[in-house]
Amino acid sequence: MWWVVGATLVVALVSAYLIWTAGRVERLQARAQLAARALDAHLLRRAAAAAVLAERRYGVELYAAARIALDAQPDEREAAENDLTRQLRTVRLDPTNPDCEAVIAASRRLALARQVHTDLVRDARAARGRPLVRLLRMGHRHTWPRYFDIDDPTLTVPADVPAG
Repeated sequence: MWWVVGATLVVALVSAYLIWTAGRVERLQARAQLAARALDAHLLRRAAAAAVLAERRYGVELYAAARIALDAQPDEREAAENDLTRQLRTVRLDPTNPDCEAVIAASRRLALARQVHTDLVRDARAARGRPLVRLLRMGHRHTWPRYFDIDDPTLTVPADVPAG
């Protein structure tokens, strides 16, 4: 009789662990997808702010890079964003100017969103890479989360310009 109770207890514990693991994989996958959407929104905000700045102050090259980043297809997005970051680094940004301030703030928020996205993708990939998860195909309904590999979008303010 005790072996039936023991076997039932073992089956219940294994089942609970598998359900918990499957839930964790699903939660991490969902969080990685939400982080990707948030990253995309921050990329669009920065490109829009850069386009406004270029229209008002800095000209054609920055505006072209911003428009390309706004219109880029998903497979071209990383290159377009890296190009926009390089263009923004060549511009002397004055934090007292509201347009420059918007680009600097958007770049800082983008850097944070990129870090959160990278962390969540790393965690989701690690959870999905475990042998038991792969064996039972717990994450098979979703595509593997992808890293978004861009240069650090944080912009520096020149030392001789007072921060406002």
